[in-house]
Amino acid sequence: MSAPLAGIKVLDFSRVLSGPFATMTLADLGADVVKVEDPRAGDDTRGFGPPFVAGVSTYFLSVNRGKRSIALDLKKPDDRATARALAEQADVVIENFRPGVMERLGLGAEALRAANPGLIYCCISGFGRAVDRPGYDLMVQGLSGIPSLTGAADGPPNKCGASVADLVSGSNAVQGILAALFRRERTGEGALVDVSMLDGQLALLTYHASAYVNAGKVPGRIGNAHPSIHPFCTYATADGHINVCVGNDSLWATFCGVLAEPGWVGDPRFATNPSRVAHRQDLDALLAPRFATAPTAAWLAALEEAGIPCGPMATVAEALDGATLVEHPHPAGGPPVRTVPLPFAIDEARRAAERGAPALGQHRDEVLADWLGGAAGPAGG
Repeated sequence: MSAPLAGIKVLDFSRVLSGPFATMTLADLGADVVKVEDPRAGDDTRGFGPPFVAGVSTYFLSVNRGKRSIALDLKKPDDRATARALAEQADVVIENFRPGVMERLGLGAEALRAANPGLIYCCISGFGRAVDRPGYDLMVQGLSGIPSLTGAADGPPNKCGASVADLVSGSNAVQGILAALFRRERTGEGALVDVSMLDGQLALLTYHASAYVNAGKVPGRIGNAHPSIHPFCTYATADGHINVCVGNDSLWATFCGVLAEPGWVGDPRFATNPSRVAHRQDLDALLAPRFATAPTAAWLAALEEAGIPCGPMATVAEALDGATLVEHPHPAGGPPVRTVPLPFAIDEARRAAERGAPALGQHRDEVLADWLGGAAGPAGG
């Protein structure tokens, strides 16, 4: 079975999270991804830790499977020449430096696309390539307004515990690259894919944005509740928490049956979803003490049997203990590395690249042989 991106060459100048997450996805889809790293320390995340396993950062291992590593010092003319030669053979170049850095190195989109007109050049930055301003996950999340929606109503704003500004921009980069590759198949045109971290976060506002720009309603923090559906939230049980998702009036009637409260179905305060949203405090005053009377497992059993969408509030450990993971050799000979696979399947294909994460500069000779027929300048560094 052919991988969707088999034969596509990706030259990856990115580091840390957003770009490496994107290029790992491309590698999982079959692309040949060559990771360009500084010969002194490599990708910044090689030093992120603890934790380390056999001397390698688990952070680095999480987003770099499927790639080959070549160490090039882009401040040296010979290594820049090697980088340009590789770019002339690439289908895709991706970078996430601050705007202007690649141009100063002679590796910007205009220069590389002039030499390789079919090239898809993708740059990820905090605010788009026209804005020379650093962008980091925390600051971009804060600028997006999303933390103002996150947390208890009487508490401070909170960022998401996962680095969603970085990860969403990586996913958006993949979408843009795939769309550009599809167009190139039809027209032969290359493309410049400009990915803004802030734009990615603003896009996640969806119905919150629509409520404000179209109806003037400023959303705020309501904890784990939903602003437009109820009960669609978290309740404390006798021994933990449960998430209940009563998404329509039919489920509401079934839910009332589970609780042996058929009279609530006809109560004008609760008869329809808009009325339940309007009277959420009255409804929660009835539901909260009921859920506190039994353990989470008992509520899950009763609600799941009735077909009510629900689930526990799992810890990371609980979520991963039951998850599908993929395994690769450790780049330094340590124990096998397990990571979370591609979040979708195409036919019956493996949901991860065959190759594991690379050691720094591990594949220089084979990359130069494969891409350039062995032609190269002095070894990087």
